[in-house]
Amino acid sequence: MPRPRPALAVASVLAVAALAACGSSTPEPGASAPAGTSGTAGADACAKGSLTLVKPGTLTVGTDKPAYEPWFSGDDPSNGKGYESAVAYAIADELGFAKGEVTWAVVPFNTAISPAPKDFDLDLNQISISDDRRKAVDFSSGYYDVRQAVVTYTGSPIDGKTTVADLKGANLGAQVGTTSYKAITDQVQPSNDPKVFDTNDVAVQALKNKQIDGIVVDVPTAFYMTAAQLDDGVIVGQLPAAGTPEQFGAVLDKGSALTPCVTKAVDALRADGTLEKLQQQYLANAGAPELK
Repeated sequence: MPRPRPALAVASVLAVAALAACGSSTPEPGASAPAGTSGTAGADACAKGSLTLVKPGTLTVGTDKPAYEPWFSGDDPSNGKGYESAVAYAIADELGFAKGEVTWAVVPFNTAISPAPKDFDLDLNQISISDDRRKAVDFSSGYYDVRQAVVTYTGSPIDGKTTVADLKGANLGAQVGTTSYKAITDQVQPSNDPKVFDTNDVAVQALKNKQIDGIVVDVPTAFYMTAAQLDDGVIVGQLPAAGTPEQFGAVLDKGSALTPCVTKAVDALRADGTLEKLQQQYLANAGAPELK
């Protein structure tokens, strides 16, 4: 999310018609898609030649433009660089598509989540899985667990800190009523009461005025703040994962027969460590290290 998104619930339910076509099973708690219930597709139904696609023989992937770092690189989704671009090609590979058999479509965020018929097979655009959105579209299981991060400015008292314990004495702030505020109170547990702001924009202004040492926001918003809102902004690091995370999922047309197959691919990428490896490569190494 290079731009702020609404607060979202974490869930993923496959369309009944798609499950009937491909078969389903209910994962045990703690399975590879912890954010929700996902079906698994039969091998034959997910064979490349059996897939129902917008353009036969080609997997069409949508995302918005501009395509922001670190989710994409150089505003070019087709180069395979950036987290979501790399995940898209990894999903394609699981489905049997070579890189040259993947095409990209420009799909604005609001178009992706609308109930209108889709001109893409799946869309990756930092879109969080939510019950409300599932009324209009399908989601795969989550390919990214949203973490909380600490944003500051160059030279601040917490710039360069590497552990959660290093933040105990910091003056931190977050938007009121958010999981970010809860992360401060539950995980950081600072000695100073956290500052509460009506919006993240107000928090950014407070940080610019050096009224606080840092802001806690989700990782996508942290990248947006440091790229677009703060001239000298830096991400101190990501807080450790805690509780049930918000997740990004691939968006598909409501009732798409492809949904169980994409979920199967995402689950395989999570299980074999590919998603974690790509997160380290494109997120942690792009300026959001993990706090110990």
